Amino acid sequence: MSAMVDHLVAEIIGLNIKLLACHARLEASTDSEALHDLRTTVRRLRSVLRPLRGLPGLDQVEASAKDVGALTTPLRDMQVLAGFLTEQGLPQAAAKRAQYLEKACPNVATSTELNRLLGVLDQLPALLRTQQRNGQLDKLQQRIEKRLDKQWKQLRQAMGDPAHDRHRLRLLIKRVRYAAEAYPELSHQPQNMQRRLKAAQGALGDWHDHLQWLEQARHQRDLAPCVAGWELGIRRAEEKSDEVLDRLYTACFGKHSPR
Repeated sequence: MSAMVDHLVAEIIGLNIKLLACHARLEASTDSEALHDLRTTVRRLRSVLRPLRGLPGLDQVEASAKDVGALTTPLRDMQVLAGFLTEQGLPQAAAKRAQYLEKACPNVATSTELNRLLGVLDQLPALLRTQQRNGQLDKLQQRIEKRLDKQWKQLRQAMGDPAHDRHRLRLLIKRVRYAAEAYPELSHQPQNMQRRLKAAQGALGDWHDHLQWLEQARHQRDLAPCVAGWELGIRRAEEKSDEVLDRLYTACFGKHSPR
């Protein structure tokens, strides 16, 4: 059991170092990928912490990570949109959003949300060692395996439900994929499943982007030239995501999805 706690503490320290690097990059405005890397690191942190829910002090860390995600989601969505507008030859619309992001992204570095997360995360390794000494982590491996199995069950049930929506599937796939990366030895996945999960997440992400863009176009006039293309794009994204999800379902169950 000591080895599992060692692994957990090492994961948390490594993610903390990455978050600090992202914080510095955002503060200095060194590159456009700092926000994306921050969000990916926070997502991985939440995947590491999810099986530990219920342990003293862990809910505070999870809540802080969730707050950072909520803070940065609209900014990342705007980044993706600005990049698309540039590719589509709409430089004015792209520049308008890029100028906003130039001011908003450095503000993430000084935000209450991010600095609260860094503060509680810095204390987490010592907290876990205390819990280890007190015997609170004696069944850590069983706890993690139970959570990973539960996430797999939720995803399998969702894929088999014709009424389940893509938003929920996208979330469940992310959880399963990142949890397996955090605990590869404890993930009871079929072989090559991570590659299939990544493909499904990408297809659903494309659909999600188009959905977000069409919603924004209802309120932002400079997006009007893109609407027709996005309406076509979202139909194609729906078809592609259905195909990828069907292949994922077949890999899990050996039969076609009832969706």
